[in-house]
Amino acid sequence: MKISLLFIVFALLQTNLYAQNSHKIHQDAIVIDTHGDILFNQIRSGIDIGKLQPKGNFDLVRAKKGGLDVQFFSIWCDETGGYAVANQEIDSLYSLIKRYPDKIQLVTTAADLEKAVKQNKLAAMIGVEGGHMIENRLDYIDSLAKRGMAYLTLTWNNSTSWSSSATEETTGKVKPQNAGLNDFGRQVVERLNNLGVMVDLSHVGEKTFYDAISTSSKPVIVSHSCAFALNPVPRNLKDEQIKAVGKNGGVISINFYSGFLDSTFNNKQKAFLAKYDNELKILSAKYGRSNGIDSLIFNHPKEAEAIRPPISLLVKHINHIVKLIGIDHVGLGADFDGAESFPIGMNSVADYPKITVELVKNGYSESDIKKILGGNVIRVLKANKGK
Repeated sequence: MKISLLFIVFALLQTNLYAQNSHKIHQDAIVIDTHGDILFNQIRSGIDIGKLQPKGNFDLVRAKKGGLDVQFFSIWCDETGGYAVANQEIDSLYSLIKRYPDKIQLVTTAADLEKAVKQNKLAAMIGVEGGHMIENRLDYIDSLAKRGMAYLTLTWNNSTSWSSSATEETTGKVKPQNAGLNDFGRQVVERLNNLGVMVDLSHVGEKTFYDAISTSSKPVIVSHSCAFALNPVPRNLKDEQIKAVGKNGGVISINFYSGFLDSTFNNKQKAFLAKYDNELKILSAKYGRSNGIDSLIFNHPKEAEAIRPPISLLVKHINHIVKLIGIDHVGLGADFDGAESFPIGMNSVADYPKITVELVKNGYSESDIKKILGGNVIRVLKANKGK
């Protein structure tokens, strides 16, 4: 009985020590999220993410609470949209900044990023998610870069005429002989390098991945992906791809989506959706499939919670990459507001400190944690921008 009591006391003391250490580390670090699908939702719903929101994963209030210093705002639309939609979303970010100039600032360089953080503002950066939005025009890359584009994701789930996606390479929609980058695709990578815009290899197929790595003269970013060895889905990176990013000097930002972290999640979710199939059909007819799933989760929170993975699994993906290529090549790219399920306790950007606690528990040093939280992304940004 005494031994059990001593163990409980020791465990509580240890937990408190982790929390104290992690709090200071988190405060001192520059915390960067390289991927958030916030703007599309802001336009669609008309919400003001400058104020605390009851739904969604991001707003400026929760970003401040979570110690988030830098948010890469994803500029996204599916294959039916393009350059005009990209600019509409950038306009919405500009509008947000204009409404809250004391809270958020657009930055394009590491120097401006660090200045904004010192001024206690959220540093806003732009990532354009999907090469289809340049509409096969190099001058559109120039225009988007002038508006603040810090990275271009070469594909989304859809392929373009010049690059093949992971989804379409693995489903066979793109034939092997047509996979990868063509000459124009290589010109895209070279133009991005020349402009100091990071090449993002999340979503791309393996052939495109290796073609881009071999073409790029600068370190790449993988803005929101996980390790294939821990969960073999097409969107995750195989070990050889991870090693290639390390050799390139790039950084892989871990995606928080349960379906990319947890190899058991998809089957659990299928069972959950099947159980409430009739309700989902009604919700989907009213709100669309994606919003219908979100509404179903809202209606059945306990069951939805039960299939979420623990935060420790997120850190296992970090551990895997660190073991393969070292501490200098991993970051965080949550995909908040772009997915319906995240690890237990990770409900919004306010919960970022919980990851720091978990990293402390895993024995990472303060300097290593600061690299994971943002330092590695800053290094790659500097390597691309030259400043």
